Amino acid sequence: MIRKVTVEEIQKKDEFLATPELTKEELTKAFEECLKQIDLNMEYFKDKFPYSATKQNKYPIIENIEWTDGFWTGMLWLAYEYTKDEKYRELAEKNVDSFLHRVENRIELDHHDLGFLYSLSCVSAYKITGSEKAKRAALLAADKLMERWQEKGEFLQAWGPKDSPEHYRFIIDCMLNIPLLYWASQMTNDPKYKTVAKKHFETSCKYVIRDDASAFHTFYMDPLTGEPSHGATRQGYNDDSSWARGQAWGIYGIPLNIRYTGQTEYIDLYKGMTNYFLNRLPQDNVCYWDLIFNDGSGQSKDSSAAAAAVCGMLEADPFLADNDPDKVVYHKACANILRSLMNNYTSTEHEPGNPILYHGVYSWHSGKGVDEGNIWGDYYYMEAIYRQLKQWNSYW
Repeated sequence: MIRKVTVEEIQKKDEFLATPELTKEELTKAFEECLKQIDLNMEYFKDKFPYSATKQNKYPIIENIEWTDGFWTGMLWLAYEYTKDEKYRELAEKNVDSFLHRVENRIELDHHDLGFLYSLSCVSAYKITGSEKAKRAALLAADKLMERWQEKGEFLQAWGPKDSPEHYRFIIDCMLNIPLLYWASQMTNDPKYKTVAKKHFETSCKYVIRDDASAFHTFYMDPLTGEPSHGATRQGYNDDSSWARGQAWGIYGIPLNIRYTGQTEYIDLYKGMTNYFLNRLPQDNVCYWDLIFNDGSGQSKDSSAAAAAVCGMLEADPFLADNDPDKVVYHKACANILRSLMNNYTSTEHEPGNPILYHGVYSWHSGKGVDEGNIWGDYYYMEAIYRQLKQWNSYW
């Protein structure tokens, strides 16, 4: 049975509806500013990768060991698709070599973030170039993700040893990882990947989303019975608040799953999560890092959550009925939020190592990447623009 949640009325409906459409000129200028920064960062990173978030607005350089490394390669593929300039393809393909080496040697992959890593780096490469090497890497990554399946409870465990009771949990982020499994079923004609992805999605919708359509970051299951235990946070302000990026993962994750399963009955769940998010935006419509905060709180914005939410609303658009009165509101909300990001959260002053999108938050509790750029924010910002400039064969 599909979970029923509150679907709030959109409070800023009139403001969003009054938003002018983004022009091709605005979108083109914004994307080409992204390319200027990517060109500098290609020289800066060379064949290595940016750390997840900047430090004093400069990316530290790392090996291919973090859960976020696929976002950089995804940006290179977007740049290549836009320009057809071989320099982007050449570096992206070097990255693919690195990702194949990583999965063959199982380097820092004992977690669920295989989709973030391999959908954007290798599924994309296969779709764009037909690379068998990239396909092999992505299928190996799908197999690695399947190792995290917990039959008792029907979910993909986020982190930690599978026999550890304290790690018997999943997080809302995984909605963006399971598209890798749907793709693997398409490539192999083996339904096992899709079956697991679909079951994990259904478990997530039942438990990690609250009755008011806000989201827990993480949800614990009982390791003995597989029954639901309790929701909590490791990223949000507290267990009862709504971490903005987690809300965005739901806004994007639900329509991605609808695309692969055809289960349009989940649209109301998507609308509930989206309306909850839109109703807690500050004056400039770029969310704070937790939706419990608003203007005057002294807290940091999370531009990356705003960009991811825009991508989710764009993904959901084809699944909304033409006579749905909120369809045009979401469309205009995308324009409003993305224009705010373009005008207030980016820079035309580019230096090697800088982010594209400023004022994000990685992890407030640990103090990592607070009011800094982060690489997924850069990626989702680019994706949101590209989706509106070109016909895009999604990497997810």
